[in-house]
Amino acid sequence: MTKPTENQISIEAMSQAINAKVKLGGSKSIANRALIIQALCKESFEILELSDSKDTSTLQKLLQQKEGDLNTGHAGTCFRFMTAYLATKEGTQILTGSARMKQRPIAPLVNALNDLGANISYLENPGYPPLKIDSPKAEWKNKVNIDGSMSSQFITALLLIAPTLSQGLTINILGDLVSVPYVEMTLKMMEYFGIKYKWQENTILINPQDYKAKEFTVEADWSSASYLYNLVALNEGSEIEIEGLFQESLQGDSEIQNFATGLGVNSEWLNGNLVISHNTDHQPVFEYNFIRQPDLAQSVACICAAKNITGLFSGLQTLFIKETDRVKALQDELAKVNVFMSKIPSKLSGDEHEDQYIIEGKYQNPSSAFKTYQDHRMALAFASFATKSNIIIENPAVVIKSFPKYWDVLKSLGFNISQTI
Repeated sequence: MTKPTENQISIEAMSQAINAKVKLGGSKSIANRALIIQALCKESFEILELSDSKDTSTLQKLLQQKEGDLNTGHAGTCFRFMTAYLATKEGTQILTGSARMKQRPIAPLVNALNDLGANISYLENPGYPPLKIDSPKAEWKNKVNIDGSMSSQFITALLLIAPTLSQGLTINILGDLVSVPYVEMTLKMMEYFGIKYKWQENTILINPQDYKAKEFTVEADWSSASYLYNLVALNEGSEIEIEGLFQESLQGDSEIQNFATGLGVNSEWLNGNLVISHNTDHQPVFEYNFIRQPDLAQSVACICAAKNITGLFSGLQTLFIKETDRVKALQDELAKVNVFMSKIPSKLSGDEHEDQYIIEGKYQNPSSAFKTYQDHRMALAFASFATKSNIIIENPAVVIKSFPKYWDVLKSLGFNISQTI
């Protein structure tokens, strides 16, 4: 393996089992929803254990910014939530983002908001950021249709502002709703802050009402916990106690505790903490539909690759428009360890994004660095291969988006990291 160059890190393989306790930071998904609710609430309240992720700090700064263009960087959740939030405000705002953000579609949300009475226009390519958001045109309407098959964040952005609209809002969701747990999370948080709603089949009704100020604690991030599952799955004899997670969680990614047994990890709750431990009973084939937990796909793909488990993955259609095309990124980087991710064409659908993928091969130690494609989850997931051999990760700073202390956590667990950032 070559030595790390500028903007790379080398992670030395573990020589012993991991036995440690880790306190995780707050969920950025929950924190960002709480921040928008806080901004919309007429009375102030405190948010405890706020996420230290870049996405959350970016949203917090933008909500406080008084002048100049609003730049979300790579933060997709931030861009979508701010689009709806600003659409209800007087004045003119320019909302922009990184080069990758300008490639991520925003049209379904913009169309829905404009249909309701917002005044949003595109500054560059139609359907994509950046946006010019002017004062609302007139009285807000109270019904809107929106496609639910692209991103649940569009639905959440509308839901968060719905109680503050003069006539409330009825959202009719067209098509299949992806990432349902994130919509459920939004509604449960709104309910915590006093909002009543009705959800029947594909229609959500929210009448005009006020958010009620109430102290709120952000639970730790289950997506971040998944990378600890990777370390335990790939390192025999390992056990990690995780602080900060809620057993009754709002997060869909908490589902990993229920299916990880077949990947080599047992989950047990002791004294309010989650204890995950290695088991040797992993299954030869792991089949899963990730439509409810798309952010777990990269984590699980790396477990399957390193343990020579054949993976049958479906429900990946939202991965094509994330920080990168995550399916292609997985295909390219897994090939470096002699594991291949191939599409199994669906006989029932002409949409390639709905196809199933098979992950198979015989893991070999990598001879080249793993690219991260400006995607935090690529760095976080592929770092787990350091349990098997020395590896190099490119652009490791991308982890600040969701898990900024990850490299420090690895060091605390016994990994040696040479950093040249």
